Amino acid sequence: MDFTSVSFTDVSRNFGRRRALNRVSLRCDAGEIVALLGPNGAGKSTLLSIAATLLEPSSGTIRYGDQDLDRELRSRIGLLAHDLYLYPELTAAENLRFFAQINGLADAGARVDRALAGARLSDRRDDPVGGFSRGMRQRLALERALLHDPRLVLLDEPFTGLDDASSVALVDRLRGLRSHGAIVLLATHDLEVIEGLIDRAVMLFNGRLIPIDDGPGPLRDRFRRAGR
Repeated sequence: MDFTSVSFTDVSRNFGRRRALNRVSLRCDAGEIVALLGPNGAGKSTLLSIAATLLEPSSGTIRYGDQDLDRELRSRIGLLAHDLYLYPELTAAENLRFFAQINGLADAGARVDRALAGARLSDRRDDPVGGFSRGMRQRLALERALLHDPRLVLLDEPFTGLDDASSVALVDRLRGLRSHGAIVLLATHDLEVIEGLIDRAVMLFNGRLIPIDDGPGPLRDRFRRAGR
């Protein structure tokens, strides 16, 4: 089941007395890359976790197209989080095969091969992930998140640990997702890397959403102006 947008309406999330999100409203559409900016602790990861159905909002609503969440819709969401959800004792190929199996994916072998090629890890397919560098694990985890062709792609600091060549490859990968109509919402501090990639950016500050103007000037300057 496909959906053409994800919408947050007055979404708040409390952790005890601390309010991590405060009445956030945001809509992201198919074929759009939206950057979620802001300082550490601003609520970015919380918002992504709610979109991924890992957390429930304390109040407010989330709609996937014109639908509420159900099991079928959940299968169309891909998440790359701080926790990479990789098993260090398994090989790269075994990690991907495991994910393919629990999601009941057809042509699992071909999908795994494509994912390893996309992560530039075909030659390390039979090596345990515990011996990989952070950048290698990051690339593998990204392909794990995309293995099932998700409609909504949620990325939390996807450029962490990547060298320049891997960052360029990720930018190209994200452009490909957009051209195929995916909805991409990414949280990042790498403003120079995403300059020219994203369609728009918003900022979270103390749990509140602040729009960032799409006028002239570098993204970093516009981000600073929004935080004043």
